[in-house]
Amino acid sequence: MLHNNAGALRVGVVGAGRIGRLHAEILASQVQGATLTAVADVRPELAEEIASSLGVPSMTPSALIASSDVDAVAICSSTDSHVDLILEASAAGKAIFCEKPISLDLAQVDKALGAAEGAGIAFMIGFNRRFDAAHEAVRNAVVSGEVGEVQLARITSRDPAPPPIEYSKVSGGIFLDMTIHDFDMARYVTGSEVVEVYAQGAVRIDPALAEIGDVDTAVINLVHENGCFTVIDNSRQAVYGYDQRVEVFGSKGLAASDNPLATTSTVRTADGTRQPALPYFFLERYHFSYVNEWRAFVEALSQGRPMPVGPEDARAPLVIGLAAGLSLREHRPVAVAEVDVARL
Repeated sequence: MLHNNAGALRVGVVGAGRIGRLHAEILASQVQGATLTAVADVRPELAEEIASSLGVPSMTPSALIASSDVDAVAICSSTDSHVDLILEASAAGKAIFCEKPISLDLAQVDKALGAAEGAGIAFMIGFNRRFDAAHEAVRNAVVSGEVGEVQLARITSRDPAPPPIEYSKVSGGIFLDMTIHDFDMARYVTGSEVVEVYAQGAVRIDPALAEIGDVDTAVINLVHENGCFTVIDNSRQAVYGYDQRVEVFGSKGLAASDNPLATTSTVRTADGTRQPALPYFFLERYHFSYVNEWRAFVEALSQGRPMPVGPEDARAPLVIGLAAGLSLREHRPVAVAEVDVARL
């Protein structure tokens, strides 16, 4: 059922794939102050399926962006379409929420962000993990000074199964489609920008990745502006479930987030203790973070405040990812400034 409350932010979702459906369903029922008004996709049948189930019209992407019934556009389509949609939405004066990354090309990212800034519209990038309560608690312990001067951070990010090889061929590789979340998380929990990257990787799971120059197992060392170090470990296949952990260590202590279990049950017998498995899929692990991210978007827009995850946050993790790719290829540490051509 829709929130047909007066004055609600009217959001149209472009992209009717898995992530687009998630955002549409959340907007249709779980975000006070917002309402879903339309769904669009280049494949009309997919848009129609979601739209009809949620009681809103389906449209073409251009028609949705131009619609007088849409105040904000959620761009949840394939990465290669993001820039054109941002340009179109900027020209139409619509607030923009965009799934990450904007593009795999930094110049295109700057073009899109420049258009949004030039139009004077609000822009938010979809790094939803910032809105996970456990990760947020780690960040808050840093901001409050509770853990003291930050010295080390560790981030573990392991998927339960690798994506199809066809996806990997167009995704930009592990650093730009998976680790990009961790690069953002490193900036978020430490409160400091990354200045140097050293990445190592190997193919330990899917030999087909070697043929396209990608890896499925990686360790990345980051040096932050404030002197802190972050170590990230990634795997495309954790057989025990979706493994997401963050820790920040400082001069006064540490703050950490751990994995939630599928349930809170515990069985203890003479043979030992048994607990439920981890959530297996990112939609199970992070559902509420997506809800919280939309609530933050609506609140910032309604109060005229800057978006909590804004243009710089859309840009910086991509730059770090590009530096990581260069580091992996050339077997050396890479300064972020080396690949950030727009800042040279």
